[in-house]
Amino acid sequence: MKNNPLLNCDSEKGVCEILEAPSNESSAAQFEAIKTDKIRIIYFTDPICSSCWGIEAQLRKFKLEYGNSVDIEYRMGGLLPSWDIYNSGGISKPSDVAGHWEEVSPHYKMPIDGGVWIEDPLNSSYPPSIAFKAAQMQDEKKAVVFLRIIREMVFLDKLNITKTEHLEKAAAKAKLDVAQWKEDYESKAQIEFKKDLDLGRQLGVRGFPTLIFVKDDEMLDILYGFKPYEEFERRIKKIDPKTDKKEYSAEWQNLFAVYPTLTTQEFAVLSNISFEKSQEFLLNLSSENKLKRKQVKNGDLWILNSNAN
Repeated sequence: MKNNPLLNCDSEKGVCEILEAPSNESSAAQFEAIKTDKIRIIYFTDPICSSCWGIEAQLRKFKLEYGNSVDIEYRMGGLLPSWDIYNSGGISKPSDVAGHWEEVSPHYKMPIDGGVWIEDPLNSSYPPSIAFKAAQMQDEKKAVVFLRIIREMVFLDKLNITKTEHLEKAAAKAKLDVAQWKEDYESKAQIEFKKDLDLGRQLGVRGFPTLIFVKDDEMLDILYGFKPYEEFERRIKKIDPKTDKKEYSAEWQNLFAVYPTLTTQEFAVLSNISFEKSQEFLLNLSSENKLKRKQVKNGDLWILNSNAN
């Protein structure tokens, strides 16, 4: 499988592309508002981007090793505005995404169940994107937790995350002020989302994941699409060879203390052991009631058992 015309997702390139032509409003973006002594990474993503789900392992390790030296700023890219736009070009129906997701799942070694596109298909990725911006307006860290929760909802639980009931539940689970989140979701967050779309057009962002490396108001490098962890590290070292790399404990208790849910692939990347050995190790922890195993169609999600000693 090379290409699925629906969202123009290419597993070999590891990217989900926008089919709209980029705007020529501006040839250069202004970075003054995000000036920092650290290396800043502007991460354009989308809640339903399978390639973005694919790089979760690399991104999580990157945060553990370089989180003190790098700031990651999440921006929403607007992968699926509406089916009207795609259908107007004779593009395939939503159910075609189900097959696409089933095919990319083993490619990224990340569990994905495409059933939502058959059982309760999303009509747009804009509502969950706006919901993320509402979360981000409250708290950057909780917003990232919120994004992870809604991704697990759509990729693993087959839930239509355009529905307010699911988004509200995710906001509560992320420990956001739900009343404030809802107010922002219905008003100010829509403006913030539009700002993300405008910035993406200015920067010529055509697909996801796109990570733009910025230092001293200058765009220095771009990581486009699914890439192995070494590519994340190489770009940081190229920009600043002296960037501090933090050592972290790869003990399972430490990893689950930082990330309460991990896929087998994420655990493998964070632990620097093979996928097969990770699966065996996690199964043992599950049998000892230290982890809960959530079996999904194409893999597992492992959840820290809060009742375990």
